[in-house]
Amino acid sequence: MPHYFLKLVPRRPTFSQDMTPEERAIMMQHIAYWTELMNKGKVVVFGPVMDPAGTYGMGVIEAETEQEIIDFMNGDPAVTINRYEHYPMRAVTPGAK
Repeated sequence: MPHYFLKLVPRRPTFSQDMTPEERAIMMQHIAYWTELMNKGKVVVFGPVMDPAGTYGMGVIEAETEQEIIDFMNGDPAVTINRYEHYPMRAVTPGAK
């Protein structure tokens, strides 16, 4: 099944440090949304990336079509305050558990 890399780009570079209470509530919904998809086997990994240039979110998602990825992104509550980029991946090799 195809995999995609998703990048959640925050609305400002300092977003992770200075979220408003309303933004924090949306981001908690965002975490719950992707956790549910992970529990359904659609998400390989997701979480924040602590890039010195600015923290952003990432996920590796398994989907049949690019439209399914777009639907996942559009269903995320965080898309109301941030934006996504997405890129197809050639291969995802699972690690040993």
